[in-house]
Amino acid sequence: MSSNKVLITVYGAEQICASCVGAPGSKDTYEWLQAAIARKYEADKIRYEYVDINTSQEEEKHQQFVERIFEEDLFYPIVFVNDEMVAEGIPRLRTIYEALEQHNVKLLDELK
Repeated sequence: MSSNKVLITVYGAEQICASCVGAPGSKDTYEWLQAAIARKYEADKIRYEYVDINTSQEEEKHQQFVERIFEEDLFYPIVFVNDEMVAEGIPRLRTIYEALEQHNVKLLDELK
């Protein structure tokens, strides 16, 4: 897997989750994750995508997960590393970092 890019997907909406009062918005979280990860990890091994849960989805997997978000009242933003959900609601960097390391994404310090 080390030769393939890791995909980080953030599902969210413009409106902040009703149960997440005081939390940053999904788009802000998406941008914050990119900046935080780029400071620590090999950026060219990571791709990012943002999925707005309030718009129709062209990809079936996104449409199915958006339906699940509404059916199960999941808290958003929701963060996936490849096909694994690693955060729901307010994401913790440590959990996301651990998932990246499981996918052999190198720390910048290791590249020197």
